[in-house]
Amino acid sequence: MKRIIILALALAVILGMSFSAHAKKRYVFGGGPAGGTFQVVANGIQVFEPVKTSENFSIKAQSSGGSVENLRTTNAGRVAFSTVYAGHVYLGRTGQMKNDPRKYEKVMAVGYLYGAPAQLVVRKNSGIKSTKDLEGKKVGVGNAGSGAFANCELFFTHMGVWDKIERNAMGYNDAAQAFGNEQLDAFWLFTAFPSGAVIMAAQTNDIELIDLAADANASGYFQKYPYFGKLSVPAGTYRGVEQNVPSFFDSALLVANADVPEEVVYEMMSAVWSDAGLKHMLEQKKTFKDMSIANGIKGVDPNVIPLHPGAIKFWKEKGVL
Repeated sequence: MKRIIILALALAVILGMSFSAHAKKRYVFGGGPAGGTFQVVANGIQVFEPVKTSENFSIKAQSSGGSVENLRTTNAGRVAFSTVYAGHVYLGRTGQMKNDPRKYEKVMAVGYLYGAPAQLVVRKNSGIKSTKDLEGKKVGVGNAGSGAFANCELFFTHMGVWDKIERNAMGYNDAAQAFGNEQLDAFWLFTAFPSGAVIMAAQTNDIELIDLAADANASGYFQKYPYFGKLSVPAGTYRGVEQNVPSFFDSALLVANADVPEEVVYEMMSAVWSDAGLKHMLEQKKTFKDMSIANGIKGVDPNVIPLHPGAIKFWKEKGVL
């Protein structure tokens, strides 16, 4: 009987070793708050069939507080992948995060997901033609702790008006409602257009968008923060705004910890940036309409924000690098 038990235990150990040798490595993907686009990214990649059926790895989506939290957890290796704004990657890698001099050098870019452009809404004929004209005004600056709030603080501080306005930290829809009730003179957004909040504001007010690119160019903003890209909100995007309005945007990036194996990043990218993968992401949310091979590293200067070796291999193969 002893012999049988010993043989059974030995067989169990052998089978266990065999199973372990073939067990898939699980990688955690940091998302964002429930209902937000960052969480859609994590969930969408987790459930995509070629990722689910990979013999080499599996993805587990995990909610988070958003971009800054993802930067820190990815750098620490607590999550392998996440979504982080390019600006936070840059500031984190160079030790320029607000009240945080640490350098987050283990966060590497994988690819561009979507762009979040700055938009500043005012009433037509308000006399506000530049960010500097906001001095003494009541302004919606985004939810406290959000990427919108952080980018508003960054830009308005650079422009010298952050401490000269009456700041109202609130979400976009609340800001649009307050604007409609004349409780705000202006409100800031950092999101894809068309924004439902701006559409709402334009239904009850004649609105204008401020040319933020003009302010950024004149003040050296692009030189100080080279990760921002330039774009225009097209004419007709919002009722009554009949001309292109130049602005700037930050890129939401898929990032990876530097220690994730090159072959894992490459395999995941090959699935997500395939025709089927891009179609799948667009089905998750229309925000991903600009996600493509051609836009693979849009808004990402590899000299400023290093690419993961797996991403370098993939984008070279696709002719992007």
